[in-house]
Amino acid sequence: MSLPRTVASIEARMGSSRLTGKVLMDIGGKPALTRLLERLRSVALLDDIVLATTTSPGDDALEAWAQEEGVACYRGSEDDVLARVVEAQQSVGGELVVEVTGDCTLLPPDVITLGIETFHANRADVVSNCGRVQTFPMGVDVQVFPLALLAEVAANVDDPAVREHVSLHFYDNPDRYRIHNIVAPTLWHHPEWRLQLDYDEDLAFIRAVYAELEPAHGPVFDLPELMNLLHTRPDLIALNIDCEEKAAR
Repeated sequence: MSLPRTVASIEARMGSSRLTGKVLMDIGGKPALTRLLERLRSVALLDDIVLATTTSPGDDALEAWAQEEGVACYRGSEDDVLARVVEAQQSVGGELVVEVTGDCTLLPPDVITLGIETFHANRADVVSNCGRVQTFPMGVDVQVFPLALLAEVAANVDDPAVREHVSLHFYDNPDRYRIHNIVAPTLWHHPEWRLQLDYDEDLAFIRAVYAELEPAHGPVFDLPELMNLLHTRPDLIALNIDCEEKAAR
């Protein structure tokens, strides 16, 4: 029995309200999205990657980036992110969705691999480490679910919060979906740490992490290297610890 075609879709746009243009900001000589793309391309279980951006003229730069990097690009609604992701996945023949947001610049490949392997090993509709129970640091997010389920939500749910936050409907309805939550080992259990790119302070943090780890481990270091560094460098954690995360509802 062949495995479903597994595609990572990156939700990204230039018009972030908190840090405009963040996904193309420089991190150690490369755009933030390129850093994320390097990480996704190192995951052997991914069959393809597609950038899901918008038709806004401001996102022409993202389409140009995708062409330069040789990654598929789909442009859809700016506000209806759910429809955009479904259509992006359909445009490249996706069957199993690995949902990725463009601000997860430090997303570890080993966590993505764990998410996909966990999906295949369990009778689950959704595998996630960032739903109602958050144990990993923010930005170390993996979500895996069939495109057919997401397309069903897109066709039937008009809730504005669901249209904006792609997988929210699954977590709102745990009685309807078999959700397998991946819990972080004790050493990695730091849901209060921010490893994502939303604020200037996050940018400073991510740049500092790459400056520390890339010389020794290359551009695609995994979670053990990252967490080992942070456990010994509270000064890095302090850079963005006061930044607030926006709730989905």
